[in-house]
Amino acid sequence: MKLGMIGVGQAGGKIVDKFLWYDRETGSNIVRSAVAVNTAKADLVGLEHIPNQHRVLIGQSRVKGHGVGADNELGAQIAEEDIDEMQGTIDNIPVHEIDAFLIVAALGGGTGSGGAPVLAKHLKRIYTEPVYGIGVLPGADEGGIYTLNAARSFQTFVRETDNLLVFDNDAWRQTGESVEGGYETINEEIVRRFGVLFGAGEVEGTGDVGESVVDSSEIINTLAGGGVTTVGYATEDVEPRSEDGLLSRFTNSDDDGFDTTDTTNRITSLVRKAALGRLTLPCEIEGAERALVVLSGPPEHLNRKGIERGRNWIEEETGSMEVRGGDYPLPNERRVAAAVMLSGVTDVPRIKELQRVAIEAQDTIDDIRDESEEKLRTLVEDDQDDLEPLF
Repeated sequence: MKLGMIGVGQAGGKIVDKFLWYDRETGSNIVRSAVAVNTAKADLVGLEHIPNQHRVLIGQSRVKGHGVGADNELGAQIAEEDIDEMQGTIDNIPVHEIDAFLIVAALGGGTGSGGAPVLAKHLKRIYTEPVYGIGVLPGADEGGIYTLNAARSFQTFVRETDNLLVFDNDAWRQTGESVEGGYETINEEIVRRFGVLFGAGEVEGTGDVGESVVDSSEIINTLAGGGVTTVGYATEDVEPRSEDGLLSRFTNSDDDGFDTTDTTNRITSLVRKAALGRLTLPCEIEGAERALVVLSGPPEHLNRKGIERGRNWIEEETGSMEVRGGDYPLPNERRVAAAVMLSGVTDVPRIKELQRVAIEAQDTIDDIRDESEEKLRTLVEDDQDDLEPLF
């Protein structure tokens, strides 16, 4: 699937930058064009792979290139005011060559959480291509303001995109890990999981064609209908072919040099691990409206029977009749990977908790504001009898 990717805010820009690196390393040809948008000049300068001419600094007249300080209302206002400046750079994306737009943003900060929904609404109004989002939720320990921002932004981003793929930092941060190291690891996980999905069918020049190819139309159909999407991922190392062209691992192999029973069982097991393991947004998979299963790895380790078994298992677990599946051959890989995309999920405890904490945070903010206003009014009234007014 070919994408026009736009990273909004610090995290959004870094993730899109990492996608470009992944694209070049794997030859997956996912990113047809990439743009980074930010209110902080330093964040744009720190990017490594997005071309300078595709880095857009907005809000210069209001925040002078210093960011919005986690104020997502200000981030949204600036995005609306400078939408034409963003569009001027987006015009360089060859829209006739892409299957969809993908807007990436962290939902807890200011520029991304405020600006990404504004940009999504704008793109949907202008273009016929789908507009998807990747929204990154803040960890619970990042503070009340970030939780409040995320709750507000989540509701708006879901509404303004054709589908929102969510990644929850809380499910991925390791105990004792530094903030910088943690985010670097998280960004790599985001790119790996979504890279396998969006890269399916886009490898060129290898001569390997999947038995059951996943193309962009199947991804689009899985994401159709909107809502929230989560992704599971699991891998297993495999032995490379020996010099005589056979797989060294299997002694009782068939004429093609590999044991199809072992391959089928591995695929089925990986699909189960991907769906029941650590999802990008932890949830109950039962009730997912649509699903897509993608297997990638050396062609000799992929087969139709295993993919069909994995797909049937997902149908049973989710109760969905819209489960698609296919493979994505990567001849130079030493791992077989399963990616499972579950779209239209609704039983998501993390989102419910996010909304609850955000309401509490808003109530606390309102109480503090009222108390401060009352104290200021008392302070002024206590002294006003002894002073002459200026006007």
